[in-house]
Amino acid sequence: MSRLYLVPTPVGNMADMTPRAIEVLSRVSAIYAEDTRTSGVLLKHFGITTPCLSHHKFNEHATVRPIVDRLLAGEEIALISDAGTPGISDPGFMLTRECRREGIEVETLPGATAFVPALVNSGLPTDRFTFEGFLPPKKGRRSRLEAIAAATCTSIIYESPLRLVKTLAELSDVCGPDRPASVSREISKLHDTTVRGTLAELQAYFAENIPRGEIVIVIGAPDTPARRHKNKYKDNTEE
Repeated sequence: MSRLYLVPTPVGNMADMTPRAIEVLSRVSAIYAEDTRTSGVLLKHFGITTPCLSHHKFNEHATVRPIVDRLLAGEEIALISDAGTPGISDPGFMLTRECRREGIEVETLPGATAFVPALVNSGLPTDRFTFEGFLPPKKGRRSRLEAIAAATCTSIIYESPLRLVKTLAELSDVCGPDRPASVSREISKLHDTTVRGTLAELQAYFAENIPRGEIVIVIGAPDTPARRHKNKYKDNTEE
């Protein structure tokens, strides 16, 4: 039976690859990858010899239809990204949307993604949050920053190390320098680090300590009155 598998890959540590992910990638007829060179290292590490083809943001408009045609012909195919879960700030949406239109089964395996450990590490509220991905570089950037400033829940964005200080300065300007935040980098790798503080403190810190690797910024919401949470462990008749 035809099926598209979206298979998460480690965001850093190879040991985070699940046995099920290895099994699926080993038995499908083809793997479509964001960068076949990067994925080739991963596949070789786990002894996966399935043919690997390219599917990335610069060619996905041209490759979606051929992949769907293969699926309609009865093949099982996997999609992976360089790191993390396909579709989360990586190609995947267009292909899954077309599969939905064609009635093709899509199965996403649970696995690695960078923003979840960054959120939990931040020490900021995790009950509600908004994932913004990468902010637009120009058009629409200011409005997205203003939306983050006004958000009533924790906000999460991805950023490159080269733009980190500039983005922290913009966030400090729009959200206020005292807004609590955290910056995580190199999640699950050797130099996995999370720095917590206000936006102003983080801006000053990273101006002096230029980071490397993938970056996740977590921004707290404006101060709001404390909410009373119902204790689910109490008897419902108790006050």
